[in-house]
Formats: sequence, structure tokens, C-alpha cells
Amino acid sequence: MADILILYYSRSGNVKNMAEQIARGVESAGCRAILRTVPPVSTVCEASEDEIPADGHLYASHDDLKQCSALVLGSPTRFGNMAAPLKYFIDSTSDIWLSGELAGKPAAVFTSTGSLHGGQETTLLSMMLPLLHHGMMIMGLPYSESGLMLTQEGGTPYGPSHLAGSQNDRPLTDTEATLCRALGKRIANTTLKLQ
Repeated sequence: MADILILYYSRSGNVKNMAEQIARGVESAGCRAILRTVPPVSTVCEASEDEIPADGHLYASHDDLKQCSALVLGSPTRFGNMAAPLKYFIDSTSDIWLSGELAGKPAAVFTSTGSLHGGQETTLLSMMLPLLHHGMMIMGLPYSESGLMLTQEGGTPYGPSHLAGSQNDRPLTDTEATLCRALGKRIANTTLKLQ
């Protein structure tokens, strides 16, 4: 069975909810979804977290990356870029880059923003850059997904997105959730074809 790693950082829970919808899409296509997160980064000093979070999904390890058949990366938007905790983890993957263990595997990205024009697409593009350096095959959402033409919330051809609102209190809409599941199914089907 192909393992699809869904690696994300979520502060208010919106990106986590998206990750879980993507996992539903992955599993509907007959693959196993492996959900992993990364710990927050201290802004004051070097700090360490317990190896296992108090709640939620486990923290990602380099072994998770090495063993996955595909990778889906998710982050909230921070000034049009991925959040520092995810970037910090990705920056630590030089050993995987040197070994080429992610090269040739499918990859996709997703994000959540506080405002509709808060940098969804630039955040998605910022997450694609290290994946391209790892030699991964980037996948988006085709316009055959009718939700892309109908959404007045999140949703881009670069990957699913969510409009969380200025207080991060807007739940995923039906369209946003559908687009997340569609991406999960698409990356799983592609992974199976490549195996």
C-alpha cells in the first residue's frame, strides 16, 4: 500500500482540518494517509518540544519523508509565505536532499489565510520551491474540479486553500473541503499509477 505523507503546521486548527480532509481523499483512493505536524518555533530562544505532542498528530521525522510514496505539504500563510515552523523543518532536510530520496515522488501543497487576498497563491508557491529542489513532481488542482470556478472562499489551481477570516474562526466550506478531498484523491491516484 502506498503511504501518502500529509505534513503540515497549524496554529488555529484550520490547516489541520484541511489535512484531515485531504487524508479522506487519499484513503478513498486506496492509499494510506500518514498525518504529521511540526512543533512551533520559539521566537525568544532555542527551545525543544517533547517528542510526542500533547494532542493531535505526531511530529514528523526524516524517516517519515524517506518512507513516503508522496508528500502533501500544508501551512497557514505568514506574510505571503509558509509559516516558520514548517520552513524550519524543511530547512533541516539536507540529508534527504543529498540522498535524493524524495526525487520523482508526487507532491502537492495547501494553505489557509485570514483574508481572501492574504497571499494564498504566494504561500503555495513558497512551499513548492523546496519540493522542486528535492526533485518532486508538483501537482495542483485542475479546473475540471468545478469548485475552482464556483468558490468565493478558498481554492486555487496551485492547491486547496481556505479563507479562515480575520479571527481564524470560519470553518471549511463545503467547496473548500471538497477541493481538499479532490487533491488527496488526485495525488493518491497518481502515486498508484507511478508505482
